[in-house]
Amino acid sequence: MRKRARLIYNPTSGREALAHDLVEILGIFEKAGYETSAYATTPAPNSAADEARRCAKDGFELIVAAGGDGTINQVVNGIAGLKRRPKMAIIPAGTTNDYARALRVPRNDPVAAAKVVLKNQTVKMDIGQAGEQYFINIAAGGLLTELTYDVPSQLKSIFGYAAYLAKGAELLPRVKPVEMDLKYDGGHFTGKASMFFLALTNSVGGFEQLVPDASLDDGKFTMIIVKTGNLAKILHLMTLVLNGGKHINDPSIIYAKTHKVVAKSDADRLMINIDGEYGGDAPMTFRNLKQHIEMFADTDRIPEAAITDTDPEVQDAERQFVSAVDQLPDTDDENDKTV
Repeated sequence: MRKRARLIYNPTSGREALAHDLVEILGIFEKAGYETSAYATTPAPNSAADEARRCAKDGFELIVAAGGDGTINQVVNGIAGLKRRPKMAIIPAGTTNDYARALRVPRNDPVAAAKVVLKNQTVKMDIGQAGEQYFINIAAGGLLTELTYDVPSQLKSIFGYAAYLAKGAELLPRVKPVEMDLKYDGGHFTGKASMFFLALTNSVGGFEQLVPDASLDDGKFTMIIVKTGNLAKILHLMTLVLNGGKHINDPSIIYAKTHKVVAKSDADRLMINIDGEYGGDAPMTFRNLKQHIEMFADTDRIPEAAITDTDPEVQDAERQFVSAVDQLPDTDDENDKTV
């Protein structure tokens, strides 16, 4: 029986260029050996997630998410909780397209993006879980949450990443640190910070040097806590980011790898951002689901350090260890390391 693929596309993403290439894109997946059909998302809540879940349960071998990072997030949320998860491919048609950048999928040519499947190269990607939600790129609290909420969707479509930069310049003078309590592997931070975030890839808001050593499949988040709220210091940190990722050694930064984070704030409201959208308030627990979804990617162009090559038996032992750790109760042990 021939394999089946479902293209789930957002007809309003980016500049709506996808519809023009739809027939050619479907032909590419047919050439790759998939009987391919398409579904246009609707304004209904969770339209993409519901269709992805339906297709997965119906036995489709491949789901193609075509749209911005939000569409990809929805599709992942539709299948991540299932025991049997089909492979995924992506066709970027959004603003920053961070996920496509990390997978080295062409971001300005939907047809070229579809042709990645013809290389038959995949990566078993980590994804994050925050409560009942799943995320593909970042979870954050603090400054980043305000930045992404305050950029109108129309500006994102017209001006792209420049809209984020403009809003960031406007917001920086108003940045105030908030009380945070963050537990992570081997560490416990308590105090004021202007933001924290957990990254799954090396592309965050278009910056590839923000998490320069990120791995796509090692089962760990790259965590950054920005302890300063001083405007001049934050601007200095941004220059270090652009200057080869040198910010990771700055004393105002906590930079760590962790498979789990428990975030709360007893004094201030701490809003949580999940892949660019409001995801609720702390307290919240974040877990990394190692190699959870297999994605088509151009692995020839992905840095070797970003993909692990671990023996399957070692991977299984690691999964058992992580599972055992997750069963342990969260405690407020006085011996927690304070950084």
